[in-house]
Amino acid sequence: MASNSDSIFYLLSHLKRHPQAASCLPVHENNIVRLKVDAKIKVADADIYFPTNHLMVNRLTDNFVAQHGELLDYYQKFTNMQKPHYTDVWVTTTFIQPANYYFIELSYE
Repeated sequence: MASNSDSIFYLLSHLKRHPQAASCLPVHENNIVRLKVDAKIKVADADIYFPTNHLMVNRLTDNFVAQHGELLDYYQKFTNMQKPHYTDVWVTTTFIQPANYYFIELSYE
């Protein structure tokens, strides 16, 4: 299912303005950025986009990628991509209850 989520947009925007609210997790893949997000952050529709201990995977719509390319480019810089070009962005999210944090992964294809 493709997503054009305001919740994802607002969270990524908030984290860009407040980078101390998240930390990058290590990855082995070149096209992925993984973020561990402080559970104190208010996330709209968290029950939909951040299900507890269950991964939610969505492809961001073409419209979302076109409209918010600058924001996505900001996070893409945290990857190890040699040629920073992408057409699709997949977002994986969950709330990890035992560790009490939100998890968000952006995969640039």
